[in-house]
Amino acid sequence: MNRVHIKTYGCQMNERDSEAVAAMLRARGYRIVASEDDCDVLLLNTCSVRDAAEQKAIGKAANIAHRKRKQPDFVLGILGCMAQNRGAELLDKLPDVDLIVGTQKFHQVPDYLDNIRAARAAGVPIASSIVDIAEEVGSQNTIRDHVLTQDAAAAAAGADGDVAMDADVPPQISAFVSIQQGCNMDCAFCIVPKTRGDERSRPMNDIVAECRALADRGVREVTLLGQIVTSYGRRDYVHTEGISPFVQLLDRVHAIEGIERIRFTSPHPRGFKQDLVEAYGRMPKLCGYVHLPMQSGSNRILRAMNRPYTRERYFEIVEALRAVRPDMYFSTDIIVGFPGETDEEFEQTRDLFERANYDMAYVFKYSIRSGTPAAVMGDQISDDVKEARNATLLGLLQKNSVRRNATLVGKVEEVLVEGPDKTGKKFTGRTRGNRVCIFDANPRLIGQLVPLLIERASVSTLYGELVLCGVEA
Repeated sequence: MNRVHIKTYGCQMNERDSEAVAAMLRARGYRIVASEDDCDVLLLNTCSVRDAAEQKAIGKAANIAHRKRKQPDFVLGILGCMAQNRGAELLDKLPDVDLIVGTQKFHQVPDYLDNIRAARAAGVPIASSIVDIAEEVGSQNTIRDHVLTQDAAAAAAGADGDVAMDADVPPQISAFVSIQQGCNMDCAFCIVPKTRGDERSRPMNDIVAECRALADRGVREVTLLGQIVTSYGRRDYVHTEGISPFVQLLDRVHAIEGIERIRFTSPHPRGFKQDLVEAYGRMPKLCGYVHLPMQSGSNRILRAMNRPYTRERYFEIVEALRAVRPDMYFSTDIIVGFPGETDEEFEQTRDLFERANYDMAYVFKYSIRSGTPAAVMGDQISDDVKEARNATLLGLLQKNSVRRNATLVGKVEEVLVEGPDKTGKKFTGRTRGNRVCIFDANPRLIGQLVPLLIERASVSTLYGELVLCGVEA
């Protein structure tokens, strides 16, 4: 009863949390399997940003619970944001769940599973499900272990009685690094402060050591993660000559030999002071791609959302970044249909959306999250209006993406080769602007930066051919 499958819902931070849990479990002797059909333990790492995300996970758990009738020792666990948000209340709908673990208790999962396994092996009945959603000081420091694809391949190949994985499994060349947990922003629409707790940063030396260790294992690109990543260390480190702790961290990661590219998400517009803008001009490893959540283009709605910036300030940041790097790529988050949003205020959002000329965007229809200030605001917007506004912005986004990608046809872009594409017939990688590319290549180029001539483009993907100037295709 040691085969574990972790299914992850939601954001990149959830992906990173799941990977850390997998690493902890593997160190305890558990096997991480790729298919939920092959597991003895299924862990659902959940999201609470929207009600639809919670309902999806609840539906999945309900559908899986029937396995207990066929496999009495099967273990079902719910982790993460929904576990934190709903706690023991989940058992009213999902009485067959064995384990509910919140966002500050991921590191306790191996112990809890050990206890469940030991009790069942001894024939001892378990009185109730385990529920742990308590806060824990220092919990942000537990998300530090990694399971890279090469580790998984080696573990599968070396396990007694297992079918070995392909010996040619490509190395993992990009990784997420958690630097900060929690949020103190209290946006009116957002449940994250409740599910993730107060802002907490990891020690800078630990983060740098983690990145250095990843580089030693072949990782070439790191993405620094935090709820408000640009707030990193603001209570723990001093600004030095106008340089924020976050930019200080970027400097130190930039200096690591072997790390070729640096990304980060998710920032807040207020974090883009002059030091961060200038960092894009002096750090060649810092990719020219920014995720800059706008949420709304209306100053009144921004105030109602408790977002401490104006549309004018937001666009100043966009222009400042493009002044430093004219080819900068931008993505954003937008909420349409926030309570009280008028047609005129949506038009202000549409106008700013067009002026910012995004390459990618996550457009959300406002969803009531119980326990947030916006949930009790009057003048809730109808679903039909939300849907229409959502469709308008998605239409603009598609045109922007097609237009921007078309300008790259005939040009040479630097691409970091990641490995085979989904078909296994070609290779894939990303540009510095985070565009996915498909091309023919030699497997020996995995982890290398290569010049790619773009020959054609779709809405989200570039297709090209390697430029053979000393590069073996």
